[in-house]
Amino acid sequence: MSVGREIEDIARTLVRHQHDHPPVHDLNREADRKMGAAQRMAEDFARLIGSWTFIVMQAALTVVWLVLNILSFTNHWDPYPFQLLNLALSLEAALWVSITLMALNRLADRDRLRAQHDYEVDVKSEDELKMLMTHLEVQDEVLLQILQRLDRTDRELRRMARRLGVAEEQAG
Repeated sequence: MSVGREIEDIARTLVRHQHDHPPVHDLNREADRKMGAAQRMAEDFARLIGSWTFIVMQAALTVVWLVLNILSFTNHWDPYPFQLLNLALSLEAALWVSITLMALNRLADRDRLRAQHDYEVDVKSEDELKMLMTHLEVQDEVLLQILQRLDRTDRELRRMARRLGVAEEQAG
């Protein structure tokens, strides 16, 4: 058998690497697509509540309330212990906490999706790595076969050279 034909036989036995897994998808876009109007509003409110703009507006509203109530000489709609202001701020705090908790629940759901997606990507990566390692092992085997065949061919050429009486110095 010729060396060329042996190499062709080896090339035919090579493992071909194939990607047979589904493509990776964008979880953020998928989660945003599934989000309802109420959930979007809750996230927007939570984003507003967690900003310096909200803190400054809240402080300014409270100061305006207090100043108007203290300077109002005749009509005090909320006298000194400011019970109405206290009630309004308590109700507002309860509302904002509820909205913020809804947004946090939504983020927790998104984190669970992200963790599941990371797991799937890790499994795919592990499969890809196994395939690559198998491919490299097959390549190592093929290279060893080629080296063995080259060594046999070299020995055969030397044996033929000795039969023909050609000195090894001339052949090498």
